[in-house]
Formats: sequence, structure tokens, C-alpha cells
Amino acid sequence: MNFDSFINTIVALFIMLAVGFVAGKTKIIDSPASKKLSELILKISQPALIIASLTSVSYSPENLKLGLLTFLFGFVLHGFFAVVAFFACMKVKNLDEKKLMNMLLIFGNTGFIGIPLLDSLLGDIGAFMASFMISSFNILIWTLGIVIMGKGRDDIKLTLKKALINKGTVPAAAGLLLFVLPAVFPTFTIPAFASSAISSLASPCTPVSLLIIGALLSTLTPRQMLSSPKIYYVCLFKLMIIPAAVCVITKLIGFSDVWIIFATTISAMPCATSTTMLAETYDINPAFSAQGVGVSTLLSVATMPAIMWLAQRIIEL
Repeated sequence: MNFDSFINTIVALFIMLAVGFVAGKTKIIDSPASKKLSELILKISQPALIIASLTSVSYSPENLKLGLLTFLFGFVLHGFFAVVAFFACMKVKNLDEKKLMNMLLIFGNTGFIGIPLLDSLLGDIGAFMASFMISSFNILIWTLGIVIMGKGRDDIKLTLKKALINKGTVPAAAGLLLFVLPAVFPTFTIPAFASSAISSLASPCTPVSLLIIGALLSTLTPRQMLSSPKIYYVCLFKLMIIPAAVCVITKLIGFSDVWIIFATTISAMPCATSTTMLAETYDINPAFSAQGVGVSTLLSVATMPAIMWLAQRIIEL
């Protein structure tokens, strides 16, 4: 595990977050701009990032097996998050807050933050594995996520189309196809101009998403950021308890060092911005969701190094 590179990446992410905060305060990124940038990331940069990450590693039967195992592991890991979220939020009385707390605990920022962090820790193979994890993430957020958000609402329905065709599954399928084509056509390579275009379109993903989160934080008063016990409760589980538990469990089961680092890093991600986007779409207390995403992202700058230090100590046992 390249811990120095990991710390450098964390510091870089914090700087981007701070720049976004200043941009929000100075109205360079106002609410309309934030929504447009979010749309740009969701519809263009994130799909490009998924394709770029899936094709960053050369095809081999071993890499294909690793990717498919990661895809299946994503369902197991998110299932564990869902069980913890269910019990952690059982006593929350406000239905909208309960739904959002479940979403915030289950879904983490795997794509925008997870990919660069795993790349810094594990190299190309880390980003490659994260891309398959994003595929399971997107299937679950458009199935389990819609079921959670639809509780008590007749206008929010789960459909097969939403589950199978969305902004995550389509680029994942395209990236997987490009990845496995050399198995059928051994001489196939992605043209340099296409690879360069995909990489360029993917590159804004992390910085722009952090600028958006920083601008989001700038709209909250210090009291809003610091005075919500429910948000701190979510952050305690999301950033500390769940990743520590995953680290210990994977060690006890006998996972390899790479899998322990991967699972722990994924589990330590701050709350996914997708939750806020869904909350805005369905008008389910978007301010509460935004608070959860913003505060968890801010706190994760300190908690992720601590969790990864713990993971390193546990691996060495």
C-alpha cells in the first residue's frame, strides 16, 4: 500500500474542496451552475471515467475474473451496508430523514473519490476494480435506492428499465465490451485518439465533483454544519464504524491484502452525491441530504487516513 501517495491524494482532494467552498462563497458556482455542472458530470464525465477505468488494464482471463468477482463483491458489501443502515436508523421517526439516512449510509462516493484514492493505493488495478464496483453501485442505487426513496410515496416507482439502463450500467457495459474484445480479436486495441478523448472527458470528474461539494458546503451556515446530531450519527457509522468493521471482517475471513485495502477504502468513502441528486429530483428534504454529503466529505479528509492506517496495522497482524 502506497500510503504517501494516498496522503498526497487526500491533501489534493481537500484543496479542491476548499477551492469549491471559496467559489461558492464568491458566487462563481451558484445554484444554477452547480446543477449544470452536476449534469455534466453525471451524463458525460462519469460514464467516460467508468469506460477509461475499465480499459486501463490489459485484458487477461485473470483480470476478467478479478473484475467479475469485484462486481459480485459489490452486492455483498452494499448488502452489509444496508443491514447496518437498517438497524442504525430503526428509531428515526421522521420518514424522509430515515430514508435519507439509510441512503447516506449505504451509498458512498465510490466513483468521484474512490477511483483516484484506489489508484493512489493500488495503481491501475485499484481503479479497475473500483469501476466494476461502480457497476454494482449503479444497479443498486436504481433498485434498492428507489425502493427506499419510494416508501410512503405513490409517485416513485421502481421499473426494470431504470434498473437495467442508466448512467452507470450503460457505460459499464460499453467499457466491459472494449475490455474483453481482445479475447475475440487479439489484435484489437482502442485507437489512440479515442482513448485520449475518453481520458480527457473523464478527467474533470473528480475535481468538478469536489468543487460542487465545496460550493454546497458554502451554502450551509456554521450552525447547520455543526449542530445536527443525526448527521454526526450518520458520519460516525459511515466514516468510522462500518469501514473498521469491514477491515476486521475481511481480515478474519482471510482476504488477501489487496482485497482488505480495497474493501476498507470503498467502505470509508463519504456519502454519495447521488443521494442528494435523487433527493432533489423527488423533493425529499434535499437540504438534509446535502448536509450529510457535505459534512461527511469534509470529515473524511481526516477519517480516511486514520482508517487506512488502521487497515495497515490490521494487515500486519
